[in-house]
Amino acid sequence: MASQVATPSSLHTTAGSSTPSLISPGLSPSTPSPAQLSPDDVELLAKLEEQNRLLETDSKSLRSVNGSRRNSGSSLVSSSSASSNLSHLEEDSWILWGRIVNEWEEVRKKKEKQLKELVRKGIPHHFRAIVWQLLCSAQNLPIKDQYSELLKMTSPCEKLIRRDIARTYPEHEFFKEKDSLGQEVLFNVMKAYSLVDREVGYCQGSAFIVGLLLMQMPEEEAFCVFVKLMQDYRLRELFKPSMAELGLCMYQFECMIQEQLPELHMHFQAQSFHTSMYASSWFLTIFLTSFPLPVATRIFDIFMCEGLEIVFRVGLAILQMNQADLIQLDMEGMLQYFQKVVPHQLDSGPDKVIQVAYQVKYNAKKMKKLEKEYTTIKTKEMEEQVEIKRLRTENRLLKQRIDTLEKGQVTRAQEAEENYLVKRELATVKQQSEEVSAQLEQAQSTILQLQLQQSGNPRYSEEFILQLERELVQARLKEAESQCALKEMQDKILDMEKRNTSLPDENNVVRLQEELIGVKLREAEALTGLKELRQQVRNLEEHWQKHLARTAGRWKDSPRKNATSELQDELMSVRLREAEAQAELRETRQRLLELETQNQIHSNQLRRAEQEARSLQERVQILTSQNKTLNSELQEIKRKQAEIECKNKEEVMAVRLREADNIAAMAELQQQISELEIQKEEGRVQGQLNNTDSSQYIRDLKDQISDLKHEVSFNGTVPVFSGLMPVRQTDTENDHLNGRGEIYNGQYSVMCIHCPFKSLLHSYHRTTGPSSFLLFYFCKSPRQMPSPYNIYYKRHFHSNKPGTPLNSYCSLD
Repeated sequence: MASQVATPSSLHTTAGSSTPSLISPGLSPSTPSPAQLSPDDVELLAKLEEQNRLLETDSKSLRSVNGSRRNSGSSLVSSSSASSNLSHLEEDSWILWGRIVNEWEEVRKKKEKQLKELVRKGIPHHFRAIVWQLLCSAQNLPIKDQYSELLKMTSPCEKLIRRDIARTYPEHEFFKEKDSLGQEVLFNVMKAYSLVDREVGYCQGSAFIVGLLLMQMPEEEAFCVFVKLMQDYRLRELFKPSMAELGLCMYQFECMIQEQLPELHMHFQAQSFHTSMYASSWFLTIFLTSFPLPVATRIFDIFMCEGLEIVFRVGLAILQMNQADLIQLDMEGMLQYFQKVVPHQLDSGPDKVIQVAYQVKYNAKKMKKLEKEYTTIKTKEMEEQVEIKRLRTENRLLKQRIDTLEKGQVTRAQEAEENYLVKRELATVKQQSEEVSAQLEQAQSTILQLQLQQSGNPRYSEEFILQLERELVQARLKEAESQCALKEMQDKILDMEKRNTSLPDENNVVRLQEELIGVKLREAEALTGLKELRQQVRNLEEHWQKHLARTAGRWKDSPRKNATSELQDELMSVRLREAEAQAELRETRQRLLELETQNQIHSNQLRRAEQEARSLQERVQILTSQNKTLNSELQEIKRKQAEIECKNKEEVMAVRLREADNIAAMAELQQQISELEIQKEEGRVQGQLNNTDSSQYIRDLKDQISDLKHEVSFNGTVPVFSGLMPVRQTDTENDHLNGRGEIYNGQYSVMCIHCPFKSLLHSYHRTTGPSSFLLFYFCKSPRQMPSPYNIYYKRHFHSNKPGTPLNSYCSLD
């Protein structure tokens, strides 16, 4: 690859002219000075300078020359005029970084340690854009072509992005104005990434990283670099909604503090000052929100080269430098110290903290070990959370079941109490019924005695009549009491019937049939007893009617006899009512029997429900044990699958490494072949150039100037260049495409002007970026070329259609 960096002498060659020349800074040391050129040569050079001046005034070229945001840091020539007063050290740094950029692949492979040392010392501002892209391999990503289409889509995160834009670098000129260009391009990049990676979407900390990228490069390139950072630098895992990677970083950082700063770690633990309270922003924004922007940018240079290791180193260096002060503060004081004191400590520059950072012990193997420990801890925590969740669910179900059982127990206790009260009342009624039955038997015996006495002595004494009256009063009282008791029992029976109707139906048909048969048998017995009682009542009524018929004409004359007969009649009616009361008592007993039967039915229903509940509980326990077994099997299968995937990834990486080694070896062989061909052609080209007629050379140059004008008018603008390079075709490739798509046959030599930032240079093409143009023209004879560099040239054609780039590769030995 050709080194295209302008030397310090070339940077000052334009001091005598009012307009910077695009050609003179790139002339080789062997080019004749203006005093040695002929008038035609001077005129030709003047025309070339005028042509380049016109190119500079073009609208697209102005955007790259004036240092707009879309070309910030990408044109070394536009900044070379402003750096004429730089020190020799800065000029040497520019030269060195220019060579590194143009020979990037070789430097990255063979001089990686030297490259890291240079990055740690700081990347020059105007080289940051291209070096950051090279460090993360973000050039020519396919996703760059999708950027314009992504901006036309709608993202669900747009409101969040709009809300947080004003909080991103609020003091910076590029972002502080509302609806400014900086805020708009920041919104575009964040919106595009939220559409590309919908799992991550948008996170506030990522806006600071994108803002820093936009300060250095155009939005399309910043988008590509941000995508690579998210994919290859662990940032995507940091910004996921779960933030599992951030937890891992906090664990690793805390272990490093515990090992290297044990006193400070003990102080943090005593104050409950967790690592995430001060270090989470360090990892999420790479110190962009914690340190001054120049310092954070220097650290970001190293982050682009070495990854998150620099965050661990710088964070521990900050704690080490401020350990004595932090130990004397409480939690609130430490928070204030990190927010206000630490940033001002770095106002003088980052060199001191970077020097301390690389004295910190950092063991990559130990970090891997800590990562495995953290993964194991998190896995156990997840399992414990799952187990706790399961236990909580079981506990909730058991509580619900206990509440249900308690409610059922209360209901059953109330029913048992009511049943006990009903039984007591029934016992009382039975006792009363027995007493009434005894009195009835006694009355019957009294009636028999009276009948015998009537048959023997038809006249009754006054004492006998008084006794009958007393018995009558007592019988009426007992009748009233029995009627009241009977009414109360009827009310209770109605209540019991209502409660029985509200109970659930029996599902077991067989048991219902058995209980129904028993109830019917008891009902038949009760009906039989009732019929017998009614038959007895009818018999008594018949005997009474007969008695009345026999004694109808006996006491017509005596009033005493009439009173006695009335008393006897009344006594018989009382006895009849007593018999009726006894019949009603039998019916009450029947109803009571029915209620007891229903109570037994409901008890059976409750017992069967409890049995079903126990069987369901046993089934739940069996299913739970089966679920545990299946979960353990699933975890084992997942672990085996993860092991198989890791093995597959390792095999794929090994194959890719072997392919990369083969490609590198082929490239080295091709380079050696090209160098041999260059050495072969060098002598002939030198001889041809020395023997070229100067007048013919000038005429050809004039022809080429006209061709260049036509080329410019056809293809648009050409950017600013800083070097002049003659390139000759190889003997095996004799066809050449110009910008109009025309084919030239034969041996030609090509005059090329290269941009110093690209190792891979394309021929001029209307779709080529403004920082990597190649301007060429054709000469019929190699003798007409200027003094050549020791170079090689390789060209490949993809098609002969107009507008097709030549994909030329040029480099100095």
